[in-house]
Order: sequence, then structure tokens, then C-alpha cells
Amino acid sequence: MAVQLQRGTRGRGGRQPMSDINVTPMVDVMLVLLIIFMITAPLLTVGVPVDLPKTDAPQITQPIEPLVISIDKDGLIYLQESETPLENLVPRLSAITENKPDTKIFVRGDRNVDYGRIMEVMGTVASAGFAKVALIAEMPGQGGGGN
Repeated sequence: MAVQLQRGTRGRGGRQPMSDINVTPMVDVMLVLLIIFMITAPLLTVGVPVDLPKTDAPQITQPIEPLVISIDKDGLIYLQESETPLENLVPRLSAITENKPDTKIFVRGDRNVDYGRIMEVMGTVASAGFAKVALIAEMPGQGGGGN
């Protein structure tokens, strides 16, 4: 009676365990993450460059993101990132907030814009019934957002 040895068994001529690491799944995951970050990174920046004044007041931390009205150095008004004339500001705010007067609205004014222009915008928003209107300033240690 003869005993046959099969190939692949753990004998003298058997297969050795594979010690190579398969990196293909890792590369696939990294490429997908790279694409996701490339798409979302431009969406995270504020599109209106405004040179904010500096203040020593503590920062306000809120869980709900407020609406932001920006006034650039030329006096142009932006609601979020889209340019809006002053006469269209209240109807657009009402449409966005669904006529909720307790919506928080922040006004970002460039340090070189006339203070009267900022007050004109704030007065227009307040006269429309929005009670929670605040100015935004930059902390002294932060970098400027403008020229």
C-alpha cells in the first residue's frame, strides 16, 4: 500500500502561507475620500471677502447657523453669498426664514465701509420685524479676511 502526498499540503514540498498585504482596498478608500474632500472643501469657505474690525469680546458659540448679511468695502450687500439690493433684502429674508422673526441674523461689515451704510442695512432688517440682529467683528488674534 502506497501513500500519496498531495501538493498543497504542509509537507516538505507544500505551499507556504502568503505574507503579502493587499493594499488595493486601502487605495480605493483613500481615492474616494480624496474625491469627497476635493468636492466639499470649496463649499466650506465664505465667498464674500470682508475686512472685519477687531474686538476683545468673547466669541459667541451657537448650535444653529444664523443668516449672514455681508457688506463689502464698496457698500454692496450680500445675503449669504449672493448679492442683493437693499430693496430686495427684506423679501428675500422673509422667504428664507419663512416669516420667523426670531431668526438670528448677523451683519458683517467691512471696516472701510461707511458706518451709515451698515446702520441702514440693520435698520431695514429690524424694521421688517427681525429682532435678533447682531454685528460680527474679528478677534484680534485672527487673520484678516480682505486687503
